[in-house]
This record gives sequence, C-alpha cells and structure tokens, in this order.
Amino acid sequence: MRRYLSFRDFDWPLLGLVLILCAISVLEIYSATLHTKYAGFHSKQLYWICGGIVLMFVMSKIDYHRLLDVIWWVYGFCLVSLVAVKLVGTKVLGARRWIKLGPMHFQPSEWVKLVLIVMVAHYFANLGGRRLTWGDIFKAMGLVGIPMLLVLLQPDLGTALTYTPILLAGLFLGGIHWKQAAILGTVGLLAVVGVWSSGKVLKPYQKARLTSFLKPDDDPKGAGYQIRQSLIAVGSGGVWGKGAEQGSQTQGDFLPIPHADFIFAAFSEEHGFTGAFLVLLLYFVILMRLIQNAQTAADMSGSLLVMGVVAVLTFQIAVNVGMVIGFMPVTGIPLPLMSYGGSSVLFTFLALGVVMNVRMRRFVN
Repeated sequence: MRRYLSFRDFDWPLLGLVLILCAISVLEIYSATLHTKYAGFHSKQLYWICGGIVLMFVMSKIDYHRLLDVIWWVYGFCLVSLVAVKLVGTKVLGARRWIKLGPMHFQPSEWVKLVLIVMVAHYFANLGGRRLTWGDIFKAMGLVGIPMLLVLLQPDLGTALTYTPILLAGLFLGGIHWKQAAILGTVGLLAVVGVWSSGKVLKPYQKARLTSFLKPDDDPKGAGYQIRQSLIAVGSGGVWGKGAEQGSQTQGDFLPIPHADFIFAAFSEEHGFTGAFLVLLLYFVILMRLIQNAQTAADMSGSLLVMGVVAVLTFQIAVNVGMVIGFMPVTGIPLPLMSYGGSSVLFTFLALGVVMNVRMRRFVN
C-alpha cells in the first residue's frame, strides 16, 4: 500500500515547541536591548524567524534523497565560498567571516554546518553499516576537516568547533569500534596539546578567551570581564528573577551583547532559576522529539541526517549555557533560536526543515 506525502505527517508539536522558544527569544531581545543602541533588534529577529519558517516548509518539500544526490556539488561550492571569504570577505573586529551582498552580509561558515550534516549522512549511509576501516575514518575526517580549517583561518574558532559534533555523530552511528575511538581520542588530545603549545595556530586573544573562564577574577577588566558579568547576572536573578526590563546587569549595559551570545544570562537575570529551568526543559523536549524522528526514519541516511541536526544543536546549547555559567570558555557560539542573528536562525530552521523532510517521508514508498 502506497502512502502519499502529506503535511498531516508534519511534526506540528515540534513546530509548536520551536515557536514558543522563538517567542521567548523575541521578548527577551526586546527587554535586553530596550535602553541600548541595539533597541529594535527584536523586530529584525521576528523577520528572520518568519523567513526561517518559510524556508523550513520549502526544505520539507524537497525530497532529502535529492539533497544527498547533489551534495558533492554543494560541498564544492561551500569550499569555494569559504576561500572567497578569506580573499574578498568583509573584515570586522579583525576577522573575515562575511561576504557583502548588497545591503546584506552572507556568512558561509554558518551554512556549511547544514551541508556537512548532509555530506556526513551521505558518506556513512553509502558504507552500508559495515564496520569502519581506518580509511573510512580518515576520509570522513578529511571531509569535515577541510572546511573546518578554512573557517579557523578566518579566524572563527566558535563556528569551526560546531563542525566537530557532526563528525563525531557520524562516526558513532556509522559503526566505529571502541578501540578506534580510543586511539582517535588519544591522538586528538595530543594534537590539542601540541597546537596549544606551538603558539602558531591560536592567537593570544583566542587563548585568553579559552582560559579566562577558569579564573575570571585574574583579569576582571580584560579577558575575564564577560564571564564575571555573566555570572553576576545569572546569580542576581535568584529563584524568580528581577522581572522583564528590570535586570541591573542587562539594563545597566554591564552584560556584553545580552541579545546574542549572552542572552541566556540576561534571561536568567530577569526570570531567575525558574525561567532558566523552563527554557532548558523546553530545549530537552525539542531534542527528544528530534531523536524520536530519527528513530522512525525510513532509512539510515534519514536517521543520520536528523541525528546530525541533534548533534549540532546539543553542542551549541551545552557550550552556550556552559559559557554563561562559567563552565565553558567564551567562544561566540549562539544559543539556537534564542540568540539574535539571521544566519543562525535561518540555519536552525533549514535544519528543522530537513528533519520534517525525513519525518514526512517515513511512510512513503
């Protein structure tokens, strides 16, 4: 019996949860920027959300198997765009991350995450579930490593790090043996130590940002400033928070970029532990819903696609929240669907569109 594609199979509960999160984002951006030079950014965020919803529905209608068929061409285009950023990109605060297209700025590194999710799913699905050889592993590492290196050269450490969970999810679901994983983990640890010690890969300010969270009071007005202000904001929120538009750290302009990287700190100050807990619970339910969609996918490639999305979102949530409460270094990784930013919002909705795509085709044959 043939089951035809229908929007009845769309994951409407998941979309409802996502829209609740988006509504919280718009309201918090309004509150956090009300008396700052960023006032009005909540309207722009709303436009990005509306555009993202449209793109999500468009993406859900394109058979994901077609995406898998053309992914090599798209992957090649992304590499070219990353090279173009280095050559002709717009330089802001010492980094070239954007290409100016008329009145808009295009950030290729953000879209590469989605391309890599599809690329890794295509690669491991074609292996047919057999045990991975070292050749398979090195090829997968190369596919992710090349764009990662190009993004590091911009330099954009935060975005480059978000490519790592895509590779790890692919290796884990693709069937890597625990001995291979142990060897890779050991080599990776040695490589990190080598890179840190060399002084040629990471710039001094990047090292300072990566270590300042350990002892923020050692440089309270420099590298440790952001972490200290974030911790003060989160702690001052108490159980119930100070109320919307009442956060002293946020409204007093002490908390850096409260509408973007540190939006969770601003939200925690205004809505306390209770509000923060409810937002994290909302994220948890969304991630569980995504995993459920991966389990019901029609084939391995569909499962890998959805789990790639889960890996990226989980990583971003963990790192951003960890950064805000002083458990992680400041890396500039946005909180999905909460932080202000067009590229981040559109990527997330496109990724959700891929998930809906897989879900809607789980009964189509």
